[in-house]
Formats: sequence, structure tokens, C-alpha cells
Amino acid sequence: MEVFKLKSRLVSPRSQLIALVVVLVAVFMELLDATIVSVAAPSIAVSLGASEAELQWTVAGYTLALAAGLITGGRIGDQFGRRRAFLIGLMGFTLASLLCALATSPAFLIAARVAQGLTGSLMIPQVFGIIRTAFTPSQRAKAFGAYGAVLGLASLAGPLLGGILVNADLLGLGWRTIFGVNVPVGIVGLILGFRYIPESRGAGSMKLDLGGAVLISFAMILILLPIVQGREWGWPWWGFVMLALSIPLIALFFMRESRLAAGGDQPILDPALLRIRAFTSGLSASLLFFGGIGSFFFLFALYLQFGTGRDALETGMAILPYAIGSIITSGIGVQFANRAGRAMLVFGSLLLAISQGILLLNVRDGVDPSYWALALPMFIGGLGIGFTAPILVNVIIAGVPGKDAGSAGAVLTTMGQIGNSIGIAILGVLFFSRLNSSFTVEENQLIAYGDALTFILPWLIACYVIAAALMLLLPAKAASEELHH
Repeated sequence: MEVFKLKSRLVSPRSQLIALVVVLVAVFMELLDATIVSVAAPSIAVSLGASEAELQWTVAGYTLALAAGLITGGRIGDQFGRRRAFLIGLMGFTLASLLCALATSPAFLIAARVAQGLTGSLMIPQVFGIIRTAFTPSQRAKAFGAYGAVLGLASLAGPLLGGILVNADLLGLGWRTIFGVNVPVGIVGLILGFRYIPESRGAGSMKLDLGGAVLISFAMILILLPIVQGREWGWPWWGFVMLALSIPLIALFFMRESRLAAGGDQPILDPALLRIRAFTSGLSASLLFFGGIGSFFFLFALYLQFGTGRDALETGMAILPYAIGSIITSGIGVQFANRAGRAMLVFGSLLLAISQGILLLNVRDGVDPSYWALALPMFIGGLGIGFTAPILVNVIIAGVPGKDAGSAGAVLTTMGQIGNSIGIAILGVLFFSRLNSSFTVEENQLIAYGDALTFILPWLIACYVIAAALMLLLPAKAASEELHH
């Protein structure tokens, strides 16, 4: 039996396998909770009486909290132990999931979702380090392959499982089961993880840039809060003051990061990276690309259920071709990233734009589209995201100096989550504003929601087209290192 030594501890293949299963199940749970809520959002709105803005925060609050803590969470694991950080994060994520399932009001649910995101940001960054530590170099390829398979499975299972759980209404719990299933899974993961996951730390000591994390998090809140809530609040003057205050806060963030970088410390974002064309172009492309994707599924699910009268399961089935398409092309994208990474990014982003154009034609004039009229653009969009999402960070990093590759990858991954939140905030406001205007003219649900969706789709097309143009400025090939996720 093959074993290897880790900090005076013998690790058997059985222990390795159990450790891998635990961390991959945690990844699956986190990814599932990022996508499953979009399908359940209409049921949540009816059950808790959530407003449009509160629904936006239910989705965006999670991704914003996750983004705010990812880099700091990774450094906590490097400094204090990845196993310890992972288990604390998993415990918190499990508890937060329970609180989501028990939510009695929209505010309660939003707070629990933010807690999910924060604890997830402590748990998820440890996964790569744990895999690298628990497996020998010759074994890592299979372990990372399993990781990639879980990413694909989560994208496939999210909308479908969400629809099944909401429709099944187990024990009369309805949408609450999408969070409740995390609890027993999390408890088993904690028990097995405590026993089988090996401890490891990063080389050397690294200071945590908690000040930088707090500054940029507050800046994002000052930007997103008045945008999401402004319409319901009647666009008060102090909302614009909040937006204005975000500017000096961002300036303070960059001043702090410059000072840390000059002193040899590790900031969240080294301002020197912004002078690299590949990084700034890639950062802008990521914000547009993931902003479009995040907002689309949330708004599309509302259209399908409130507009066309489909239930949660039918909504999940309508979104399923998207996941199937992404699984088909994601392997191709990774395989050829080192030969034609930039070309595939541009092609994938344009495919997404084309898919939204086809959908725009199929939902015009208050028509309830057939399943296949929805499935075709969904499948084409899935093909596009499969070419793009898995390799985007690695293509951008190819244009960044090797010494900055790690920090650049972490920032880009974080910005993808922030783009998701910004997209939901801005495009959500446009969608609901148009929806309410449509209802004043025509009280038909199908016409009103169809009008709101067709109003948003050209904006989404523009996001993908501009992202594709920015991708033309990226390196032609992906970095040779392992893909960053």
C-alpha cells in the first residue's frame, strides 16, 4: 500500500480519498448555493413577501460576501492551517444554511445568506492547498480532474435540483429544503474532515490585509446599496451621498495597497498590476462577463415563473441545456487553452451574445415561448460559457509577470464574484423599473415580464460584445501553470 509522510503522519490512499470527497462535496455545496437560489427566488418572494430589492440582495449578498473574503480567507489558511480554516468555514457554512432554512423574513434570509458567503470564503480557498498537500505530484492530476468534474456537475445540478426540491415540497418546507439539505451533509463532512484531512500551512509568514478587505468591502456596499434599494426608497439624496463616499474610500484602499506593496507586504491588490494591459483588460472583461451571467439567471427565472407561469421544476429544465452545453465545451476549452486561449475566449463571449439575441427574438410580443424556443439559446449560451469561464483567468495571467501570477489570479477570481453582484444590482434595477412601467400600461403578467426581459437582453448582449472586444487585448495563449479556479 502506497503511503507518504505529511508532518509525521502517514496518509493512506483510503484517507486521501475520503479527504478529497469531503472537500469536493464542500465545493459542490458552495457552487450549488450560488446558483440554486435563482430558481427558488419566486417561491421565496411569495413565501416571505420579499420585495424586488430584497430578492436581489438574497442573491447578490451571498456573492458579494464571498468575494469580500476570498483572498483574506486564503491567507488565513496559509498562516493558521488550511485544515483548521476549512473546518471552521464548513461549520459556519452549515450553520448559516440552517439559518437560511429557518428564515422568517427577507431580512433574516439576507443576513443568513451573507453569513453563508463569508463562511464560504473561508472554506473554499483551502481546497486547492489541501489537494496539493494530501496528494503526491503524480496523483494530483486525477484529483484536480475530479475537482473539474464537480464544477461541471454543480452547474448541471443547480437549476435542476433547485426545481425538484421546491416542487417536491418535502414536509411542507418548499424552498427551505434547498438550504436544509446542506445541514446533514455539512455535519458528516465535519466529522470526516476532522479525522481525515491533513493539516498544512503556507511557506513563511504572511500578514493579513484585513484593513484592505474592510475598505473595499465597505466601498462595494456604498455602491450597491443605493443602486439596489434606491428605486424602492424613492432615490433619496443620501443614497447619492453614499455613492459619492465610495470614491474616497476606494482612493484610501489604493493608497493603503500601494504602501503595503512598497513595504514588501502582500496587499489584496498591488496597484502595479493595473499598469499591465492584460490585467486591466482582463479585469474589465471579467466584470462585464460575469456581471451579465449572474444577473441573467436571476431575472430569467423570474420571467419564467411569474411571467409564463412555469413552476420551479420547469424553470430548472429550461435552464438545463445551458449546463449541458457548458459541460460539452469546458473540456475543449481547457485542452486547447495553451494553443488558442484568446480566440476561444472571444468566440465563447460572442456565442453568449448570439444566444441572448436568439432569446430576444423568441420572447418578443408577449408570446409564451415553447420549451425548444428556450432550450436552443440556452444550449448555445452554455457552449459559450464552457469555452470562456474555465480558462479566462489563466489566459489573463499569461500576460502578468510570474511573481505576480498568484495575487493576480486571486484578484481576478474575486472580481468575477463582485461582477456577479454588480450585474444583479444594476441590471436588476433596470429590469424591475421596466417591469413596473409595463404594469401601468398592461396588467398581463406575460406581457409585462416579457417586456422587462426584452428590455434587459440588449444590455446583456452589449456586455458580452464589449467583453469580447476587451479579450482581444489579452495574450494569445493561456499560462502554462495549472488553471486557477
